[in-house]
Amino acid sequence: GHVHEPDQSMSAVSPHAAADLTAPQGQRRWVEGVMHAILWLCAAASVFTTVGIVLILLVESLQFFGHVSIVEFLTGTTWTPHSNPPQFGILPLFCGTVLVAGGSAAIAIPLGLGAAIYLSEYASPRMRDVLKPILEILAGIPSVVFGYLAIVFMSPIVRSIFPSADVFNALNASIVVAIMILPIIT
Repeated sequence: GHVHEPDQSMSAVSPHAAADLTAPQGQRRWVEGVMHAILWLCAAASVFTTVGIVLILLVESLQFFGHVSIVEFLTGTTWTPHSNPPQFGILPLFCGTVLVAGGSAAIAIPLGLGAAIYLSEYASPRMRDVLKPILEILAGIPSVVFGYLAIVFMSPIVRSIFPSADVFNALNASIVVAIMILPIIT
């Protein structure tokens, strides 16, 4: 029998050849130094931006509360900033926010947990492959679109069930916010 010798061109790359593929040590240190400086500047810009936002909010708030009593602001029941004289009672806005957040949580948490349990325990792999992208697409819809959905689609449905309901109501908002947070909970 004839024994075939391996071809030298097919042999493994020598350690010297591998070293030729990397940048020289001095150039690598220079690039790392430049990258370190760029990343440090990005971090500093983020910190300075945050500090700037806090300072502007603080200055504007101090000017606002120089004209409006903080007690009136927190306990007032009327928000009419453009009337003469303006009134800045935030209590109805706070209560509405709590009402919508609680209503949407009451709708979305049971549905989201049920969907998560179904997807992880009972759904077939094919069903999971169909539903997961749908949830991801739902999570990517901008909140402005949900607001439009609330006014154009959900409000007429709520008003047909409850004729005394206004166009802007907490049930309408709770249902749409629940739809919006459903992918996050699931």
